[in-house]
Amino acid sequence: MKIIISPAKKLNTNTITHDSNVSYKFLNESKSLISDLKLLDKKNIKDLMNISDSLAELNYDRFQKWDDKLKPTYKALDLFAGAVFEAMQINDFTDEDRVYAQENLRIISGLYGVLAPEDLILPYRLEMGTKLKTSRGNSLYSFWGDKLNKYISEQIKDSFLVNLASDEYSKSLKLNKLKENIVTPVFKDFKNGKLKVISFYAKKARGYMCNFIIKNRIEKIDDLKLFSEQGYSFQEEKEGDLVFTR
Repeated sequence: MKIIISPAKKLNTNTITHDSNVSYKFLNESKSLISDLKLLDKKNIKDLMNISDSLAELNYDRFQKWDDKLKPTYKALDLFAGAVFEAMQINDFTDEDRVYAQENLRIISGLYGVLAPEDLILPYRLEMGTKLKTSRGNSLYSFWGDKLNKYISEQIKDSFLVNLASDEYSKSLKLNKLKENIVTPVFKDFKNGKLKVISFYAKKARGYMCNFIIKNRIEKIDDLKLFSEQGYSFQEEKEGDLVFTR
């Protein structure tokens, strides 16, 4: 089984650093993207990413300094923060949990493609939905093309994929081509008398689900249905979605 999650805009740069070069699957693709990003000035970055002046300056500096031999580097699982990663409770992982995560968890990234938890990377901001013009088109979806789909397809083989990524990131994998091998947990809350997906709660729930899988070494779809963190309970399976409500 493989699990996919989205990265986070919030980064924990106060975590442990490493005196080693970046190391991950899609290094050449990242170099190509960085070459395009280095052509942008601060205003270009601000407009492209719809961010503040201070964030534009920070990420301009990151892109300009980015080099595959730049140090220090960070393990992907330790660098990303935000709702999903906070709910995963990574600080409570045992060594065995991290080994399981390294084998089974993958983080989809606009800049790095697909990351394993122990991959070494540099801080960045580049959301998958960014409309960055490259030699391959006008978006990161066109840049990555079928590369991420092929990689994930090879990873899951005869097993299945638990999709805990947001729509923005799962779209880059073209999951419709892998439909029979995918389950997508969906988390709904009652609000104003109706069940609906509430973004903030859904993000947290995806993190708790990821923790549940890693801590319990889940290997079967039926065992996913036992998830009951934060008051959620399984309600139904519908067209590949596992619907949990509270």
